[in-house]
Amino acid sequence: MGTRPLLRLTFILFIIILLFTCSWYSLNLPVFSDPPQATSWLCNSESRVFAHLGSVLETEIHKPRDHMEDVPHHPLDPLTMREIYKVRTILSTYPPLLPSFPAIHSLSLDEPHKDLVLKWKEGDPLPPRKALVIALLNGQSHVLCVDLDLGLVTSNKINHGSGYPMLTMNDISVAMQVALSHKELNKSTIKRGISLSDLTCITPSAGWFGPDEEGRRIIKVQCFSNQGTPNFYMRPLEGLTMTVDIDKKEVVKFTDTGGGIPVPKGTDTDYRFKSQKEPPRMKPINPISIEQPLGPSFTVEDGHIVKWANWEFHLKADQRAGIVISRAMVSDSETGVPRSVMYKGFSSELFVPYMDPDENWYFKSYMDAGEFGMGATALSLVPLNDCPRHSYYMDGIFVSWDGKPYVQPSIICLFERYAGDISWRHSEIPVNGFNIREARPKVSLVARMAASVGNYDYIFDWEFQTDGLIHVAVALSGMLMVKGTPHQTADQTPNQEAASGPLISENLIGVVHDHFITFHLDMDIDDTNNTFVKVNLVKEETLPGQSPRKSYLKAKRNTAKTEDDARIKLKLYEPSEFHVINPSRRSRLGNPAGYKIVPGRNAASLLDHLDPPQLRSAFTNNQVSMPR
Repeated sequence: MGTRPLLRLTFILFIIILLFTCSWYSLNLPVFSDPPQATSWLCNSESRVFAHLGSVLETEIHKPRDHMEDVPHHPLDPLTMREIYKVRTILSTYPPLLPSFPAIHSLSLDEPHKDLVLKWKEGDPLPPRKALVIALLNGQSHVLCVDLDLGLVTSNKINHGSGYPMLTMNDISVAMQVALSHKELNKSTIKRGISLSDLTCITPSAGWFGPDEEGRRIIKVQCFSNQGTPNFYMRPLEGLTMTVDIDKKEVVKFTDTGGGIPVPKGTDTDYRFKSQKEPPRMKPINPISIEQPLGPSFTVEDGHIVKWANWEFHLKADQRAGIVISRAMVSDSETGVPRSVMYKGFSSELFVPYMDPDENWYFKSYMDAGEFGMGATALSLVPLNDCPRHSYYMDGIFVSWDGKPYVQPSIICLFERYAGDISWRHSEIPVNGFNIREARPKVSLVARMAASVGNYDYIFDWEFQTDGLIHVAVALSGMLMVKGTPHQTADQTPNQEAASGPLISENLIGVVHDHFITFHLDMDIDDTNNTFVKVNLVKEETLPGQSPRKSYLKAKRNTAKTEDDARIKLKLYEPSEFHVINPSRRSRLGNPAGYKIVPGRNAASLLDHLDPPQLRSAFTNNQVSMPR
């Protein structure tokens, strides 16, 4: 890379959430029975909180529309349903993939080169529309580029072995069929007093654990009892794990080490609102309603261009990444001219390693985006609970394993937020002749998505403020991933220090784990000539007799010249700021235009760098880094 400016910045935002705590995030709490296309995963204690709100949270119905007539208007618009069908037709006649159609693991827009997108203006012809496809056939993976204008496959990179593409629903279905037909499973469930009809099985992350797994598509299957509760996560058949070879369609390993560990009871585990028998022991909350008499202030043009206050950006749903923000621009407060801020931003990966070396737990080191897909696992948002009144809802157009498009309705909502926060204020005490009480309300625009990845729900908020700030927040809700134990009280645990987590209920341990959320930020401050600057805050000591002070802080700027310079490990006692600047754009005072990257809650992985899960997630070795 040499001394060229750093054009792309990947900001690693870490959020650690202790497994034995319960999220208080309650916006997706349903107050009606089983809404279509919506599922709520909330802790039992909080699912009663809004029992007294009654009809205040009445539901609105967002009717999904017909997308067959959609056409792209912007170079970054996702593939339309017609375009996806066209890609499928082209692949079905492509000789290297004949005679059978391959399994499609990813099919999305192959975005035009950045230079073409930046040169494009509204009204110009769109750059060539292309699709990027990852397909598996006969033990080989194909990475194909399909030119929709030419109607041809223009490139096909073949890799011997399937690699580790995102799991499809067909993969999961095959794994379930193989596991449920395995005779040893029936024996093990009968020993536990569970019938096959009461089983719910899932495919937790298989991870990657060395050369023995190279070239094989294997996945783990574990089962739970759903008898008497939809919250099967709280009723694991501990110690029971099946390793399934998806390609061979067979169980290659069966483990049952759960003798003596009972299946936890399902009493009071049903989290659904309609199943709550008593309100919480708290004073009822009076109804709260925030109105917009004149309607929302934002507009959505051509299905993806969002305009609000001084902001304009492109918004779309992505099957793997979930929400993708592109071409974010903010108007200059003095001239009104739009200025570029960010070319693209999205959550690129979520790494969730569990801290238990047990044979039935060591492999649980999820890559939620790369293995399951944040968009693929995002279900419809619940109006007035997930999103407030006057929200705009956006559908996702995704692709199934057979190459056909489908609609994931209402997975993104866009709304204005005002919660009584202050945007700016200042007051003056009258002693100086001024009597000033100046305060301005903070109103922001939020793009939200909630992904239900198994037992956990991730709520992503991209918030845009009128002062030019972009704030990204991730909340966690849902159920804990728990481990069965023979113990019912903490006193029965022989060695609590050796346990992988605290006892959270009778016969249940909450296994300690981390959530590392990685964001890709391609900043374009005014244009592409951007540089990454690390500003170190260092202690300076005063000279003898210089001042009554003995020390002070001083900012020392260090411009990154190489990729290594931009790999940052945060240190509490070596504080730094991180700036992305455009050295060719200066203010009237001569300061370069720029943005400051402000880390929120952060953590570092404590796993050994040679530990297989950490090898896969080496991007968490630094909190800020530049990709190669």
